[in-house]
Amino acid sequence: MTASVIRVRDLSTRFGEVWIHKGLDLDIQRGELVSLVGGSGSGKTTLLRMVIGLLLPNSGSIELFGEPLFGGGIARERALRQRFGVLFQHGALFSAFSVFDNIAFPLRELQRYDEDAIRDLVMLKLSLVELLPRHAELMPAELSGGMVKRVALARALALDPELLLLDEPTAGLDPDRSDSFVRLIRMLGEELGLTVMLVTHDLDTLAALSTRVAVLAEQRILAYGTTEEIVNFDHPFIRNFFLSERSVRALQNSGLAAAPH
Repeated sequence: MTASVIRVRDLSTRFGEVWIHKGLDLDIQRGELVSLVGGSGSGKTTLLRMVIGLLLPNSGSIELFGEPLFGGGIARERALRQRFGVLFQHGALFSAFSVFDNIAFPLRELQRYDEDAIRDLVMLKLSLVELLPRHAELMPAELSGGMVKRVALARALALDPELLLLDEPTAGLDPDRSDSFVRLIRMLGEELGLTVMLVTHDLDTLAALSTRVAVLAEQRILAYGTTEEIVNFDHPFIRNFFLSERSVRALQNSGLAAAPH
């Protein structure tokens, strides 16, 4: 059996006296695009931060590409982290760096490339996210919200990752820019053969992108399956999230029927 790209086992997380996760399990296979949904404060972004190694769980294990996320020395951990890219919710661009220098940052950190190679790679990543060479000299303050997302995505793809992790990728975008960005993510996922895990609360994004949906509630993955399977899972959060009038409309617009319980 092929190792999961992401494998989380018996993960528990506590902040002070408050338990965020208890005994959480999650598997994401190569080529999947999995949306993680849950209520406010359910621990979605906390789980994402643990998968990328920014936070440590109280107990449990996380494996990426069949290897433990932590341990085995700095060199091994660094090599593992180069196999994934991250798009943070608001882009998290370096405000004092130009677009070019933001995308070049991870390439320069590796110290493997000369500046000519870095320029070629940055321009390639800009074209991947449908931006023009002239945009490279702009500063983050000069970018629209949609362009910030695209530059941040280009930076996340700088090292040709196998896994892409997205935190609320369409947050703050108007409907047209959101739809355009979703189409871009879907296209890149297919063309580059990416495995994608995204945190989202947006039904249009979820319906347009997901191969499976993981519902985080009651401190664990409560339900995990296709959108059609999830909407038929009888639970108050799922009913409220998927079967409101707006949610049903979004699912129907994507060709997915939301069946009432």
